[in-house]
Amino acid sequence: MPLRKLHRRFDRSASLLLLVAAVAGLNGCRQAGTGEVDAVIIADRLPKLSDPLSGNLAAPDLMLVSNVAQGLVRFDAAGDIAPGLAERWAVSDDGLSYVFRLRSDGWSDGRKVRARDVVRLIQRQLARRGRDPLLDTLGAVREVVAMTDRVIAIELNAPRPHLLQLLAQPEFGLVRGNAGSGPLTEKADGDSLLLTRTLPGFDGDEAQQERVRLGKASARQAIARFASGEIELVLGGTVADVPLATSAKLPRNSLRIDPVAGLFGLVPARKDGLAADQAVRALLDAAIDRQAMVAALSVPGLQPRASLLQPGLDGISAPFQPEWAPLSQEERRPALTERGRALFPLASGSQSPPTLEPRRVVRVALPGGPGGAIILQRLKADWEPLGLQVVEAGEGPADFRFIDEVAPSSSPAWFLRRFRCDFVPVCSEEADQLLDAARLTGFPPQRNRFFADAERLMREEVLFIPIAAPVRWSLAARGVAGFAENRFGLHTLTDLRIAADTRN
Repeated sequence: MPLRKLHRRFDRSASLLLLVAAVAGLNGCRQAGTGEVDAVIIADRLPKLSDPLSGNLAAPDLMLVSNVAQGLVRFDAAGDIAPGLAERWAVSDDGLSYVFRLRSDGWSDGRKVRARDVVRLIQRQLARRGRDPLLDTLGAVREVVAMTDRVIAIELNAPRPHLLQLLAQPEFGLVRGNAGSGPLTEKADGDSLLLTRTLPGFDGDEAQQERVRLGKASARQAIARFASGEIELVLGGTVADVPLATSAKLPRNSLRIDPVAGLFGLVPARKDGLAADQAVRALLDAAIDRQAMVAALSVPGLQPRASLLQPGLDGISAPFQPEWAPLSQEERRPALTERGRALFPLASGSQSPPTLEPRRVVRVALPGGPGGAIILQRLKADWEPLGLQVVEAGEGPADFRFIDEVAPSSSPAWFLRRFRCDFVPVCSEEADQLLDAARLTGFPPQRNRFFADAERLMREEVLFIPIAAPVRWSLAARGVAGFAENRFGLHTLTDLRIAADTRN
């Protein structure tokens, strides 16, 4: 559909929806409490507002960006798409054109938001996509144009139903100088950040101000402060520190596990050594007792996984499973032991006492904290009987690197492009060609077929050793009823005093 025709249709159809949304939103705001929320993020420093273009930001910085420097759209508490700089948008029938109308207010420093400025910032972000797996998934974007001072159009070469989910990621938050685009504003206040937002009154009500005081603490300190009632919200928990939370004495239902999708496992870290041998990678992959590792981590709801793609992704009915996946660990063990003897004959075939056996060393880069210690312990239990010595890589070179990354959308594209030759030392050129073909096709069934074939190749060559889904956790007190778990593990700090059933 031509952009001009789409724009006219957009104006007519969106007006009523905008009015209804505004009334509902203001009614929700009227029920918000005015008490300040005391929160901490697990980090060794306070988050800093930085332009996502300045480099790969740390997780605490991305959390701050998502709250004080939104993009065209953002995520609400439940992980659904909500208005950001754009107050409304429309998509053409063929899925190739997205038109956004910007809101009328300005940046946090008072300057007016203009479409041409936003377009320039978005174009700069897209220019980085060859160096960033997230932006690499946006290869179908053909152009971004300012149609008027308040209307932006994004045109695609092929439909991308997950475009809004990608644009809502903090990497697309817009920072101009030292100013963010909202919804919250931030200022330093001693050893914390004060985040605020003024909510307009409705039908004669007075305006209210949301206030969140955000500090930083170690996981152990944050859990202790939450348990004592000193703070109401803890953010930023990962697998590294989740054992501290699951073993702590906490108020009932305060531990919140996000139902995220993504990658949680081991990737070869270099082109030489053990990681370069496909036979070794295949042996180590099959030898991991995933059920035992998940049980040792004790994360509620966490399930073991042997597929690269996660079940439930769009267009993927059944992720590829290796042939050994249906077998129990006991059923696999004899064949694994025999393969280990063949690959590491000096270690497994020696008649010397086990303590004197020369062993091949496999070095693994792991997260710190008790979670990393549990993973290392389980890898030792599974791999050392094969004739290896498993050690934590520390600051030295690693054979394998542990990754724990949340997918930015429900598309399989990000999972697979994470292992393109541009991003990892051990890769498959044939799989890369399939991903290039998937990007160019506009026929969804064919695109999904390319993805399925690429996953099979990557899994057969063991470019990634999957274990489970990523782990993201928070602590939330009853007073922050607006907090919710979500599939992206990204949490807005707005509307924390609003109960979930008053948002709609």
